[in-house]
Amino acid sequence: MCIFLCMGGNSTTWMNTAVLVTCIRNFRRNRGPVSGILKGYVGLSTAIFTDLCSALFSDDPARFLIMLAVIPFAVCLTAIFFLREIPQSASVAAEKEETRYLTIFNIVAVVVAVYLLAYDLIGSANQVFSLVFAVILTILLASPLAVPVYSFVKSWCLVGFEDDMERQEPLLKEETIAVATAKKKDVATAEEEVALVEKKRMEIGEDHTIIEAMQTWDFWLLFVSFLCGVGTGLAVMNNMAQIGLALGHVDVSTFVSLTSVWGFFGRIISGLVSEYFLKKAGTPRPLWNAVSQILMAVGFLLMALAVPGCLYIGSIVVGICYGVRIAVTVPIASELFGLKYYGLLYNILILNLPIGSFLFSGLLAGYLYDAQATPTPGGGNTCVGSHCYRLVFIIMAIASVIGFGLDVLLAIRTKNIYTKIFTSRKSKKSLTASNGQ
Repeated sequence: MCIFLCMGGNSTTWMNTAVLVTCIRNFRRNRGPVSGILKGYVGLSTAIFTDLCSALFSDDPARFLIMLAVIPFAVCLTAIFFLREIPQSASVAAEKEETRYLTIFNIVAVVVAVYLLAYDLIGSANQVFSLVFAVILTILLASPLAVPVYSFVKSWCLVGFEDDMERQEPLLKEETIAVATAKKKDVATAEEEVALVEKKRMEIGEDHTIIEAMQTWDFWLLFVSFLCGVGTGLAVMNNMAQIGLALGHVDVSTFVSLTSVWGFFGRIISGLVSEYFLKKAGTPRPLWNAVSQILMAVGFLLMALAVPGCLYIGSIVVGICYGVRIAVTVPIASELFGLKYYGLLYNILILNLPIGSFLFSGLLAGYLYDAQATPTPGGGNTCVGSHCYRLVFIIMAIASVIGFGLDVLLAIRTKNIYTKIFTSRKSKKSLTASNGQ
């Protein structure tokens, strides 16, 4: 079992890196929505397979394990032929079309989430009902494939492959010339003012190795604030059963579902909202992490005070804010440190998941809970009452406030970068509009 879990955990990381990095590079002008969609489906994947298991394989878990072995392998094998980087088009029309397609993906993801939630609430009445549920779910999951098929047919009918290549080639040449010119200017500036080079390393598209990134304050601000966000969120998720029991709830399945579902909506919404305000006003993305962090602190304080309904509120708040953290940090890292070494940078950042789980869940929550618990006759210990996790929640609220401060500081330090992104996109649209006239 240990070998199996090790192989499964490593394979998940490989797939996650390949898909995420490729999609972020292919959809550079919509990094927020892309991150939200991908991370949202990762959050839904557990619910999808769990519901399929209960609907189709409740009496035969061996067949469910076979399905888990076959379906992901078949999907990955198929993706080999389609998952690749594509040339970037600089036209505003292409960007608008891309945004429309991503909106469709978001709508489908929300429909899937609501459908799964409805099934969890209704339950399985009989075998026929379960089979119908599985068929509809499969159709919903496969429905996004209609978007690339439609796009392919549209380009084939209206433009044709040869005309399409002729249309894209000058854009690529212009981009190459522009990049070469920018590099020459950077070299000239570096010879005159060394300080200006340090600032230009933070611009979008500027590629940092992991060593170069770790030599900047911005990387560590992002790293530590991410640790404060995901570490405290995982502490609640990992200890939900004991937290619920301590606060007088025997069945915690409702709170687990609330955290999962609202975590999905946090990922989807934060990706869309952060991208919208970046395009409209140049709002730095770290500000949305700061907002999520202060909301999480409020949720921890409510649970520490054990106000009525605090676990319902806390589950929703933690789910949303954890989702925001996961989704927004992905495009932030790519915008600050470039895309060339983004795979390694991303995986260094998500080291905070096991580190945060160990620090806040294993050490902090485990030690303080054991200090409050009383031994039971059958062995082990237990604790019932609001005092069991009060100190844990207070410390995590303080960590969230620290994370809030770091995110605000990061937003201030990177404000010029996001202003340049906003100005660049706005000028590109204005230039395209004038050329169209």
